[in-house]
Amino acid sequence: MSRVDEIVASASRAPAPALRGLVSYHGYDLRGDAPGRHRGLPSPYLTAVVTFGPQLELERPDGVRDRFAACVGGLHDVPERIVHDGRQSGIYLSVHPLAARALFGLPAAALAAITVAADDVLGRAGRELAHRVADAEDDGWDARFAALDDVLLRQLGRHDATPAVTDEVRHAWRALTAPDPGGVGDLARELGWSGDHLGRRFRAEFGVSPKVAARMARFDRARRDVARRAEAGVLALADVAVTHGYADQAHLAREFRSLAGCTATQWVDEEVRAGLATGSDTLDPWIGFVQDHGSGRAPSSAA
Repeated sequence: MSRVDEIVASASRAPAPALRGLVSYHGYDLRGDAPGRHRGLPSPYLTAVVTFGPQLELERPDGVRDRFAACVGGLHDVPERIVHDGRQSGIYLSVHPLAARALFGLPAAALAAITVAADDVLGRAGRELAHRVADAEDDGWDARFAALDDVLLRQLGRHDATPAVTDEVRHAWRALTAPDPGGVGDLARELGWSGDHLGRRFRAEFGVSPKVAARMARFDRARRDVARRAEAGVLALADVAVTHGYADQAHLAREFRSLAGCTATQWVDEEVRAGLATGSDTLDPWIGFVQDHGSGRAPSSAA
């Protein structure tokens, strides 16, 4: 468990206007903690981390550990474990799955359930990202965020000709990860597809099934609500369960054990009270690039 006297400095800033809705930035600089493990929870976003100071050490389920100066990971439905020696310093980026092609030149499915070095995805730009953020270790948050803007804006220009996500798949993602998603069968009929066809198209783009995406999105909203309530001093897990459509508190508890690997109260003690997790929204998925195909209504399809 983390000590209460640890030092946590953090900073968030909106990215450059052209990147808003694609990615969010959250900087963290934790020092003075006891060595331990941080849980990277499943969410409906891809994750990138760029460090300054010690590299990120990721522990695989089989116990093998990898170290990264900068890394990118896809959607996953099991928690990742980040091992640290008492200091963690870097910038955490949440990347909207609908923006993976624009920023990385590949669909989110290509990164599903894996985390790799940033240069494996971005090439030379990944190495530049790691070097520039590391070089800004003593220059403050503004310099670090500016380096991210510069590199990622060039990535947008580089992938202008990358095939876009189709309107149907884009609509399916929005519908299934909304606060009140309908059923997969209803969505398939709305699109004029069979359920199997929807599943194949969805997995080909995102690397997870429609039901798994909806589950991760609901859990992400619920655990942020848990964090907000914990920060306010009233956890009220039964209320969280009702608010987010779980059958009861026991259902929410099972989801925490499955997707976080611990109970909600344990997660609050280890992550929220330590300053490693907050109740703030990662990014607004309904703005910017991810809405560049109109109103969000279901497109007509003959597929």
